[in-house]
Amino acid sequence: MFLPVDFYARDTSVVARALLGKVLIRRVRGTITTSRIVETEAYFENGDPASHAARGRTARNHVMFGPAGRAYVYFNYGIHFLLNFVTEAEGTAGAVLIRALEPLAGVDILLINRPVKKDIDLTNGPAKLTQALGIDGAHNGTVLDSTELGVEESGDNRFNVVSATRIGISAGQSLKYRYYIAENRFVSRR
Repeated sequence: MFLPVDFYARDTSVVARALLGKVLIRRVRGTITTSRIVETEAYFENGDPASHAARGRTARNHVMFGPAGRAYVYFNYGIHFLLNFVTEAEGTAGAVLIRALEPLAGVDILLINRPVKKDIDLTNGPAKLTQALGIDGAHNGTVLDSTELGVEESGDNRFNVVSATRIGISAGQSLKYRYYIAENRFVSRR
């Protein structure tokens, strides 16, 4: 059963932590793939200079302003698509970047999209995971409650969460809005 909209319609940092351990469901070429969310980053409208919403609503970031429970997918540096989940109450921008996943099922399909020699390199970064999952700009605004793209409970919450600074940004570098499962080997960076 997919997470309800009210799961996402909360404070972005709360959602970023709560997503850890949940299972991302993605249909790729007709096959359901599952992956555990092991690393996230929170981005806010106010007081967060690294956020796309820091300067207000634009054509690029309008999905961040709600409603919650949708995918915010954008093209980064003209090279990679990145997957975020919209949070907060409608009208307030917030999003959680999905930074790393642990593949669980459908790995053979993910390897077709992103052929790698070591499984650790398949989804241990935000651009890597969107490539493996076949996520692109067409998924921007997708509701997170379908077999195309959704998130479910995993039933396993026995892990330690680390809070750290975000990666790959030039503004707001000292903010500890990155969260990851301490013991998980698929985390992009410790």
